[in-house]
Amino acid sequence: MASSQDSCCSKFTNFSHILQDVLLNPKLCKLVPFLLHKYQKKELVTMKEMLHLVPHDYHNDFYLNFWKLRESVHLGFGIDIRKVDRSGNTYELVPILGLTFSGILGGDDERITIKIDILIFVLSLIFIEGNRISVEVLTQKVRRWDMLAQAEHIYFEEAWKFITEDLVREQYLMYHQVPNSDPPRYEFLWGPRAHAETSKMKLLAHIAHLNETDPRAYPELYEEALESQLGIASGFLRNRGYCTYVSLIFHPPQRR
Repeated sequence: MASSQDSCCSKFTNFSHILQDVLLNPKLCKLVPFLLHKYQKKELVTMKEMLHLVPHDYHNDFYLNFWKLRESVHLGFGIDIRKVDRSGNTYELVPILGLTFSGILGGDDERITIKIDILIFVLSLIFIEGNRISVEVLTQKVRRWDMLAQAEHIYFEEAWKFITEDLVREQYLMYHQVPNSDPPRYEFLWGPRAHAETSKMKLLAHIAHLNETDPRAYPELYEEALESQLGIASGFLRNRGYCTYVSLIFHPPQRR
């Protein structure tokens, strides 16, 4: 699955540049943690609340930059900000990936965004690597990850502790010894909570959106995600010569 892995990972940090434009903008950066807290509480958010968090002299420009904010939240966290009334003053935060993030976002606001990025990044890597990833490979990829390199408030050691302790404790990840390995080797897999909250197809659609393409551009991953979604055995479609051209309903955020 190397070709799918390479093409998926080659632009995995596309969203980081969009997200960094927001996080490094002193007039917008407070909005991201605020929206994430609202998301966790399943609360609606109003334009008035958002404007209250930006300087008064930025109010006119905020409407022009609202699309960048929505795109950042969608690409970075798999959350869509959708208008719920015609006036455009009230919005709901809709889970596209399905991840709730509950239990892992404690602490100061500066670390909230990078923690979510780490979770999505690791879940994606495990899927791309064949549904499991060794400690050695994951360590190497996290160290080389562009988004972590740009973060000012979290370092590798803290990120690794978050992965191996917090994400395992909250059952987003499973960590166990590779069967029959001698000397012992260890690996990570999706945990039961990851399987319950999201799916391979949702994650693949998210990866494809980051790369500005269609999920079917990664045929091996798409086939696997489709089999998982349909609840059929791995390899069933390929072994029987079926073409995985079944359409996937995928809605990127629309300008409103």
